[in-house]
Amino acid sequence: MEPILLYGVPAGSSMGLVAAFEHLGQPYRLCRVDMLTEMKNDAYARINDRQETPVMITDEGRVLTETMAIAAWLEARDTQRRISFDPRSPEADRMHQLMAFVNTGFTAAFTPLWAAYEMESAEPALLATLRDFGRQAVAERHDRLEAMIGDTDFLVGDRPTLADTTLIGVARWAEFHQAVDGAAYPRLTALRRRIESDPGVRYAQAIEDGEKPAGSGACLGHVPLAEVIERFGV
Repeated sequence: MEPILLYGVPAGSSMGLVAAFEHLGQPYRLCRVDMLTEMKNDAYARINDRQETPVMITDEGRVLTETMAIAAWLEARDTQRRISFDPRSPEADRMHQLMAFVNTGFTAAFTPLWAAYEMESAEPALLATLRDFGRQAVAERHDRLEAMIGDTDFLVGDRPTLADTTLIGVARWAEFHQAVDGAAYPRLTALRRRIESDPGVRYAQAIEDGEKPAGSGACLGHVPLAEVIERFGV
């Protein structure tokens, strides 16, 4: 069977993994998960008891969760090195370093903002505190990432890799939450523009928007969430 990637909408970080699958070019399927209505329930917990996305059903029918684990699965199968590097190379080390930074501190900085978004009926003072703290945390992580970006077109070299797809699914949250002024981060802004113009990323964004783009042909269609839970849920 083909692997099935469960990606979250709206604005899920898993959008970047869809782009990574497109670049890999090997057959896969998708499963769309509305994170606001389909994820926080016992049925979805049969697939991931933490009730999060992304989730992948491997080609052997195993459930694999967490962005970094799924990215490692893709890297191990990237024999043509379309989205990765020789695992013993300095480029691979830098790619892993940047992926880890994005997936930990950079992503976590948005947590207070997501908390405020999901509890809009809370006391105004609490919401203001969460948003103020979140914006400060996001700005600090943007400062760090801006300093880490080199002079190459993408995070590691002249082509998009797993580092770029890991970043792009999360970086757009800055606009979603109106957290920072992009003009204050010219390197990151230019990098994001290049990543967002990549065909695989454009395909992933269109899929997230509910469109039916042509893509590379590697995606063999969507599987309904109920079917994935029925077939692979615990």
